[in-house]
Amino acid sequence: MTTLELPTTLDAALGRPGEPRAGGTDLTERRKFHLSRGTVVDLRDVPGLDAVTWREGQLHIGALVTLAAVAEHPDVRARYPAIAATAAAVATPQIRARATVGGNLLQHVRCWYYRRPGADCLKAGGTGCPARSGDHLFHACFDLGPCVAPHPSSLATALLAHDVRIEVAGDREHSLASLYGDASDARRQHQLPAGAILTGVTLGPPLAGEQAAYVRAISRARAEWPLVEVVARLVVADKQIHTAIVTVGGVANLPLRLGAVEQLLTGKPATEETLRLASAVAADGAKPLAGTAYKLDLLRGAVLDALERALAEKPAAAPAAAPAAAPAPT
Repeated sequence: MTTLELPTTLDAALGRPGEPRAGGTDLTERRKFHLSRGTVVDLRDVPGLDAVTWREGQLHIGALVTLAAVAEHPDVRARYPAIAATAAAVATPQIRARATVGGNLLQHVRCWYYRRPGADCLKAGGTGCPARSGDHLFHACFDLGPCVAPHPSSLATALLAHDVRIEVAGDREHSLASLYGDASDARRQHQLPAGAILTGVTLGPPLAGEQAAYVRAISRARAEWPLVEVVARLVVADKQIHTAIVTVGGVANLPLRLGAVEQLLTGKPATEETLRLASAVAADGAKPLAGTAYKLDLLRGAVLDALERALAEKPAAAPAAAPAAAPAPT
């Protein structure tokens, strides 16, 4: 029997048995397949989780802020263009209008074995990963752990490219890395303890003059989910790349930062040749499954595309003093 809890304060929501619901776009489907059972703790009436605000000069995005609001927010667009572009590309307009920051970060993998009742999947309580020997066409090409389902959060790929703090009630503050761990425990979707609630994300200072881009490569039949996605952030001065940050999603069971690509960009001339040489190493270290080797060329091409788009962007203006508050669009 399903019980719906509607707490009206964060304290009342903490520690309640059951699964929290934010926008519900992922939870609703998982309940249909009996991957989530029992009590639902709906967070809709908990105040303070649905706003974008400035806190001591840093932008804080509440866990219940929708992806559509993130994409449209003037401060996010002006100061964190890669995050705004990523949020604007997720799924469909209908889903972006409901899906939330917290829900996107904590959603479960989209693997069809995990979501098929009765499959012997580690994340569903089984003993193995049937995708390894089964249909894994859209799965990982960087084999990092027991589960080869790609990490499902596009927003996590964007946040990995930024200095962020994940704020959690009922647990310690997390970095993005500590939120997800090293993926060695395939039974877990994230590292939060039961009863804890992700309350928001605080962004570090923007980069003055940054040029950023987001690129996602998709299957026409599954346009909702990226095969490969790339976030690129560049700071260029005097025709030289002074800062380069490149992160990728859709290729591993965690979002990845491409240090080798960044190293070949930093301190180099801001030319097409530099971008091509750097993107050529984007797939170095990959261990593709038999059906995912095609992703290697796709990844290299998407990284080059993102770098070219970022370099073509107009540099952002130097950040002005943060306003006292900036509520999310309604």
